[in-house]
Amino acid sequence: GATAQGVTDSGIRIGYGDDRGFTSAPGLGEENGDAIDAMIEWCNAQGGILGRKITGTRYDAALTNAVAVMQKACASDFMLVGQGFAYDEAAEPIRVGCKLPSVPSYTVGPNANMGPDKFEPMPFPVDRYNASGLAQALKLVPEFGQSPTMVLSDSPPIKASSAKVATVLGRLGVKVKDCGISMSQNGEANYVPFAQKFKDCDASALWTSNGPIPSQMGLFEALGRIGAQPPKVVESQWYSQVASQWNAKSGAANGLITSLYFQPFENAAQVPAVKQYVDLVKADGNKPAMLGMSAASAFLLWATEAKKCGDDLTRECMVKGLSQVHRWTGGGMHAPSDPGGNLPSDCALVVRLDGGTWKQVSPEKQGEFSCDKSKVIELDPKLSGVTLNGDRLSTAFLKK
Repeated sequence: GATAQGVTDSGIRIGYGDDRGFTSAPGLGEENGDAIDAMIEWCNAQGGILGRKITGTRYDAALTNAVAVMQKACASDFMLVGQGFAYDEAAEPIRVGCKLPSVPSYTVGPNANMGPDKFEPMPFPVDRYNASGLAQALKLVPEFGQSPTMVLSDSPPIKASSAKVATVLGRLGVKVKDCGISMSQNGEANYVPFAQKFKDCDASALWTSNGPIPSQMGLFEALGRIGAQPPKVVESQWYSQVASQWNAKSGAANGLITSLYFQPFENAAQVPAVKQYVDLVKADGNKPAMLGMSAASAFLLWATEAKKCGDDLTRECMVKGLSQVHRWTGGGMHAPSDPGGNLPSDCALVVRLDGGTWKQVSPEKQGEFSCDKSKVIELDPKLSGVTLNGDRLSTAFLKK
């Protein structure tokens, strides 16, 4: 029967989506929506969830319209599933206010990250950091453990991320050197002066919390032009076709490494779940991406618990079930995580970029992760500007 908003005897309505309509970056995050489109089709082809077919509203938050999207979802959807909105922080008070449970592909805002009734397939909570990948990088690149420096930015999120990584490296016994390299997120007219700062500073390696955007590519190319070839360790956003296609032409990032918590697509032959995701998305004429794999994992997490609820498909049943999921791999797409506890994995693998090719380099066996519980480091949530209650939930939008 009609057990909840968005649920009837024959159907379930969920909300999902991305920021694909953002005019400055058309298609932003569309891999999230593409993955959920494919997963809904795949699930309905098998009869839906215990006979209830799934219908979805694919929202376009276009970066700045997340509040309006959340208001619509609050009025019609059973739950949010596999969405990724860059401005989720602005929409979080709306979601919390209407008590709309969410199984997102990812969260961005710190209060959204620690919000109530939110269950990510691969959590990255503000008060814990999975340093397994950094620890592997320190073994692979000894220079990274000597006197590395960071490429800083005028972007507040990048500043916060860099500060967090510097704190974690400090816990691992590494002191980050301040070379004064801070760049505009929108790019610079000339990158040579920034490259020269690195060379004059005599740092042993380079870290950036940014992804493969023009400013970072420009710096890497300028470093090569002045004869500096530092080892580069970077955030996982670098694992992308954008980076590999650019490096195939420039070679400026050869040897660059990053850690991943999802299996790389190069391991599809060893990991059936990755191949299945790739095949499903390509069958719809879309491109596979890490964000899409995260959305697919979110859908599977949600659908698994919805099936367990059976006839009693209510938000209360879903929240109770999801809160008890403490080991989740998305069928093998990623390292074991704890969505119910909003705790990160303690596993990672490391990939290296040479030319236009990514390859897993740690652990040596393709398709395996390296896990170490001692490398999950506790952080003060105040570093992210968040106040948590005794249940590790953000108090920002909870009713007093």
